[in-house]
Formats: sequence, C-alpha cells, structure tokens
Amino acid sequence: MKNQSYKNHIRFYPPHHFVYYPIIMAFLAFSIYFAFTTPDVLLWSFISAIFIVLFCLAFMLRQHYALTLQNRIVRLELRYRYLATTGNRFEVFEDQLDDSQLFALRFAPDEELAALTQRVVTENLSEDTIKKSIKNWKGDYERV
Repeated sequence: MKNQSYKNHIRFYPPHHFVYYPIIMAFLAFSIYFAFTTPDVLLWSFISAIFIVLFCLAFMLRQHYALTLQNRIVRLELRYRYLATTGNRFEVFEDQLDDSQLFALRFAPDEELAALTQRVVTENLSEDTIKKSIKNWKGDYERV
C-alpha cells in the first residue's frame, strides 16, 4: 500500500465512483434528452426526477452511516492517543475544536499530537493548515 500523505489522502470507492455513478449519470442524461426530444415530456421528466433522487440518495446513504460511526471512532482514538501520550484528558478542550479540526488531527503522529493540538486550540488553525503542519504524516488507511 502506498504511503499516505496530504496529497493522496482522499480515497475513492470504485464500485460507486466509477460504476454506479457513471451509469446513473448516463441514464439521467438520456432521460433528460428524451424529455426534450419526445412527445412524452411529462413521462421522461418524471423518469429524470427519479434518477436524480436515486443519485442523491445513493451518495448520501453510502457515506452517512459509515462516516457517522467513523467520526465517533476518530474522536475516541484521539482521546485515547492524547491520554496515552500526555497523561491528560483530551475532552478538556475538545469542545473548543470543530469537527474538521478534530478530524485533521488524526493524521498527526503521537509525538506531534500534543503540541499540534495546543497550537490548534490557541491559534484556531484551519483543517488544511493543520494537515500541512504535520511533519510525519500518520496515514488513515481505513477511512471510507
């Protein structure tokens, strides 16, 4: 597996991104085309609306449950790692951080986590700045 870094940390799920979505988009394009070129405008408009709904639902449902659970796991992992490396509780200032900041901190290795967390709290760093500040990227290869 390739080492993960800031430049390549985004992951694709091939069956959805490269099979299902292109097929739905093709069907949607054809149904819109037929809606404008055939006399059955109402029927093809309805079919187009169905494909739009299927596209949106597939995208939302595919990630909603997995990401909700993974977000909780990332929080728990950060709490554990911070406690294990510093002896202090992460929850003390966890409420001062937004989700994007918390999730960016997961890429920091144990030796950088405490100092970077303090910087995030005091300087209110953005997600992108946090990720760019990490010297030794700790890959998250399990994220959906």
